[in-house]
Formats: sequence, structure tokens, C-alpha cells
Amino acid sequence: MRNDLGCLESKDIDTNCNSNLNSKLIVGNTYIKKILLDIWKKLRQALLADPNELKVWKKVDRQGNKYWCAYDPKTDKSFASGSEAELRIWIEQVSRSYNYVRTGFSNW
Repeated sequence: MRNDLGCLESKDIDTNCNSNLNSKLIVGNTYIKKILLDIWKKLRQALLADPNELKVWKKVDRQGNKYWCAYDPKTDKSFASGSEAELRIWIEQVSRSYNYVRTGFSNW
């Protein structure tokens, strides 16, 4: 019985090993590039963001439940809800409170 593995030349084995190593390095490189791009995006957002701007984000808890969070640095109030509609209502209320303060109706 002929052993096909024994018929490979050492040069072929080195080439196969090198190509596997190169493909792993390429995959590793793209992973590192993705991480660095994500870090850059977050850093850029943090540096360019208005510190008084309303912040809204979506979170997922350990059970896989998705919910919305918001924070208003002007009033130091935060909000969390599983409903996007409730979040929109809260944002509208915060927005109205800015309008009342700006127009002088906050004493009513």
C-alpha cells in the first residue's frame, strides 16, 4: 500500500505550513485593525462630543433583554426603558423643559 503522505516533499510541507501561518497572521491583523478602528472611533467621538449633549444608547443585559438608556448632563437626569416610544417621550419632556427655562416660563 502506498503512503501518500510519505510522498510529499519537505518543500511542500514548508509551503503548507507557511501558508497556514500567513492566513492566521492575516486574520489576526484584521482583528487588530478592527479593534484599533473601534478605539479610534470611540476616542474621536469622546473628543468631539459636546459635553452638554443628550446621550442615548442601547444596552443588552445578561439575559439578552434589550433596553434603551439616556443621560442628560444639563439636568443630571437619566432614563432607561425597554420601549423606544417611552424613551422618545422622555426626550421630548427634557426638550420642553429646556424651552421653558430659555423663555422664562420655569416659574409657572
